Amino acid sequence: MFNAAKTLIEAAQKILIIQAENPDGDSLGSALALEEILSDLGKDVRLYCDVDIPKYLHYVSGWDRVTQDFDTSVDLAIIVDTTSDTLIGKSFQIGGVRHFFETHPVLVIDHHIATESTLSFDSTLVVEEAVSTSEVIYKMVAEFGWTISPQAAENLLIALMSDSLGLTTQNVTAQTFFTAGKLAELGASNAVIESRRREYMKKSAEILKYKGELIERIEYFLDGKLALIRIPWEEIQQYSDRYNPSVLVLDEMRLVEGVELGVAIKTYPDGKLTGKLRSNAPISAMVAGFFGGGGHAYAAGFRVHESIDTIVPELITATDKALKEVTSDTPIS
Repeated sequence: MFNAAKTLIEAAQKILIIQAENPDGDSLGSALALEEILSDLGKDVRLYCDVDIPKYLHYVSGWDRVTQDFDTSVDLAIIVDTTSDTLIGKSFQIGGVRHFFETHPVLVIDHHIATESTLSFDSTLVVEEAVSTSEVIYKMVAEFGWTISPQAAENLLIALMSDSLGLTTQNVTAQTFFTAGKLAELGASNAVIESRRREYMKKSAEILKYKGELIERIEYFLDGKLALIRIPWEEIQQYSDRYNPSVLVLDEMRLVEGVELGVAIKTYPDGKLTGKLRSNAPISAMVAGFFGGGGHAYAAGFRVHESIDTIVPELITATDKALKEVTSDTPIS
């Protein structure tokens, strides 16, 4: 699997690294780390994302090198942190992009092994069970003996810490701590990263007030096991550039006594609806899977084009089934 990736990278001179349209710390850190590592190999590397990098990620050095210019003159595309057609779908609207994917080699590096690939073009997959895509990249690059500069190590550590919530999620393993330690040896400082992150995570009084309003709107179902917050388009427009509304309350929802699953649902004017899931029970990927999404046992997401009035009853049913399945250890169809 790694050897196929090495062959593709070594054969290419110009490389485009692609993130999904919901960039996060893992996708951004992984993309920037690859940019550093591959540039040190003499490659000409460009960074692409369907959307602007949100401001809460601007503590990551190099975020401003990510553009919405899809360069179809490159030799190889590397997609990080997703195997979903839907999550890179906006790029298909750019002239020549669909043809590019169908006629050029594409390497996909991801860590969501519970999510089946929905890419509509041929690709080489490097997908392993890990807490973050950056953990997979570190393992791959270390096996090749390629140089990981202090800046690349910082980017990989940012990605790892982001997806593991500071090494606290249930899917963190001994290998995760080993990787973090190696990245520290290579020059990454989590204290420096955290200091920058905290500066960008500071909330204005308006955002803190909005967080209180969100908390007041949380709905509870299944005897308090499912916590749900609905975030309409108007609030996405007003607040998301300064702070992701979902992130404001999801962890708070998981800390409520009796809650097994917290879900934030955002609605968009084109009929799109997205769900972000965080759970205490290992059911996030299972529930997201009911809607064609996926992720980890404790963190997942989905995207559909249905009304929220249709989705909420389905979400309640899916959560109930998933909780019963986990309790009984018997698959429920």
